[in-house]
Amino acid sequence: MADTIPNPESEGPAGGWGSLKSIIRIYGDNHPPVSVLQTLSQQNKPGGVMCVSCAWPKPANYHPFEFCENGAKATLSDLTSARCTPDFWNDHTVSELREWRDYDLEQTGRLTHPLRYDVGTDRYVAVTWDEAFSEIGRVLKPLPPERVVFYASGHAGLEASYLYALLARAYGNNNLPQSSNMCHETTSVGLTKVIGSPVGTIIWDDLQQADAFFFFGQNPGSNSPRFLHPLQDAKKRGARIVTFNPVVEQGLVSFVNPQNPFDMLTGQETKISDEYLQVQAGGDIAAILGLCKVVIEADDAALARGGKRVLDVDFIAEHTTGIDRFIDLVRTTPWSEIERESGLEESALRRAGEIYVTSERVIGVYGMGLTQHVQGSLNIGMLVNLLLLRGNIGREGAGCCPVRGHSNVQGQRTVGIAEKTELVPMDKLRQLFDFDPPTEDGTTIVDAVKGLMEGRIRATISLGGNLLRAVPDQEEMERVWPRQELTVMISTKLNRSHLFPGRHAYILPCLSRLEEDRQASGVQSVTTEDSFSHISGSIGKRSPASRHLKSELAIIAGIAKATLAPNPKLRWDDWTADYSLVRDLIEYTYPDDFKDYNARIFEPGGFYRGNDARNRVWNTEEKKAVFTTPSQLNALSFKDDAGRYRLVTLRSNDQFNTTIYGYSDRFRGIEDTRDVVLMSEADMRAAGLAEGQNVTLVSDFGDGVRRELGGLAVRAHNLPEGTICAYYPEANVLNAIDHHDELSQTPASKAIPVRIEPS
Repeated sequence: MADTIPNPESEGPAGGWGSLKSIIRIYGDNHPPVSVLQTLSQQNKPGGVMCVSCAWPKPANYHPFEFCENGAKATLSDLTSARCTPDFWNDHTVSELREWRDYDLEQTGRLTHPLRYDVGTDRYVAVTWDEAFSEIGRVLKPLPPERVVFYASGHAGLEASYLYALLARAYGNNNLPQSSNMCHETTSVGLTKVIGSPVGTIIWDDLQQADAFFFFGQNPGSNSPRFLHPLQDAKKRGARIVTFNPVVEQGLVSFVNPQNPFDMLTGQETKISDEYLQVQAGGDIAAILGLCKVVIEADDAALARGGKRVLDVDFIAEHTTGIDRFIDLVRTTPWSEIERESGLEESALRRAGEIYVTSERVIGVYGMGLTQHVQGSLNIGMLVNLLLLRGNIGREGAGCCPVRGHSNVQGQRTVGIAEKTELVPMDKLRQLFDFDPPTEDGTTIVDAVKGLMEGRIRATISLGGNLLRAVPDQEEMERVWPRQELTVMISTKLNRSHLFPGRHAYILPCLSRLEEDRQASGVQSVTTEDSFSHISGSIGKRSPASRHLKSELAIIAGIAKATLAPNPKLRWDDWTADYSLVRDLIEYTYPDDFKDYNARIFEPGGFYRGNDARNRVWNTEEKKAVFTTPSQLNALSFKDDAGRYRLVTLRSNDQFNTTIYGYSDRFRGIEDTRDVVLMSEADMRAAGLAEGQNVTLVSDFGDGVRRELGGLAVRAHNLPEGTICAYYPEANVLNAIDHHDELSQTPASKAIPVRIEPS
């Protein structure tokens, strides 16, 4: 096994003392009150608070400390003692702050007052909530509805999200792009096409029954560290794990459980991956085709000797369509072509394929390493092909497992934050609220960015997030964003998106989910949906950072009342007073998913809203699961050329999405900087580059636009030749808005064509 696992760049395993030291460092940076320890002890447990970081599920049989390193960092950051008060603006202009780093903006602390941008002084100034709502409504009312975008970051709870979608539709549009547009929209579109479900099919119990896990482009060590606990348990009972990733991610190499005293005292590591295959960026289609080729060959051999079939022929006959054409492709594609496109040797793919063939129950796990490609939907289809061959969807211990990012990014789609009208029961909205919802599809993120560039979008409301920092073509977006009539940011902390205000611009500070949300009927709970489609209640218990803060739901209601025409069915004050009334609306609108909603929100592990594909009910056009025959063996829109590289954007373990907690990426051996480009030693030699040399990355998209990111130091790293890496969100400036998945329009951030110029 040791020979099959590439060497990581870090000196130690995921978890362990490194994790604890990192948490302690962030604690020292933020100086939260001692009560933060009580919050962490209640995190992801019934009657407690649901983590404000990722969407990894909450087990019914929880650990004493059901939080991870990243979850702890997010909690410490939200409960920081630092405050960004109106006095902050006495010493700083907006233009000056554009020179600050993301980390420095984060360290200014929690926003305390609603703010309005004053163009004369280039500063934000404090206003009352009534003034803010009144002015926002005044600007919104005369604007054509199609010119306004309502963006959501994936953090707000289900109750606020439902009302946010209602606000947009009552205003007159379906312009509800969401952070899923930038990460897992390929899942929603790609999975729906082939299995009829926009989300994954497994639940927590499946993790405990799987014989093997196949990982594609997902990094639990940094992005969902609590996943490492069930993986460690799986390894101890003999399950096998195979990983496909261009980058060696420490969490999939080895893990020391920080909650196990024996592991911590002895340094006992659990080796995670049995096989780790460093596929080249964009090469997953070919790699999975190689696995399928091993399966087909094994089935042929079993047929020849009269043995048990390797294919699940009964399942395939009853539940699938399109297999004959797919198998023809598998049989006729030579290994040489698979090796060339995947960057992997046949022998390595055969070892991985043998694990798949000899495992009864397999879970396919993936992240943005599959979704953020021009042919990301083909990536998803190919993974489903592999699972379908042996009936690994729709039975215990097996299935498809996309791992989502933001804590409620999946749930927001469930309750109506969606630009596609077919996803929303408009008849229910019409019946409940006595208005005619708009019937035209709204804008995706790509549509919105293009609309801003072309001057069609005149106002943007952002429910959380740091949109300007997260999207492609950052430089152009920062130039055109201030042209808008109105920009409204509902936020907890200062970020770069606040620094490019529209003609009228407001920052509306909201409560964190960790803080007590007291309304007219008492303390409120909110709910979120995790990656396994379970709904959990959350009650914040910490004192708010400022008495001037409002909840996300209350802010949405305030904007709605100031903007919309009176309608007795739109009971914004009642809904703000009692969130359970909003949950009643959600249950009525989505009865199959939210039966007995209010009574079930504190069930251990959350309540399951169900998934037809898990029950082998296929809501596809064909009413069966669909085998996809890919039209190409890579996920790219460009061909390899001398001097052209495939850039993968990365997150460090000291960040969550665009939020930067610090400058330590210990898993990759990088400290005190984010200004690096990672390359293989072979690529460095071929390009004549030296360790530490300063270079500029330049987009090679081919549309004539100069996109560049300079001041990067070259660092040798264990990567496939032709694949290089740089940090997100800084490297977003290199990605063109038209470089996206063909079906979902998800930006293709995992194989950006670039060239390297010595500085």
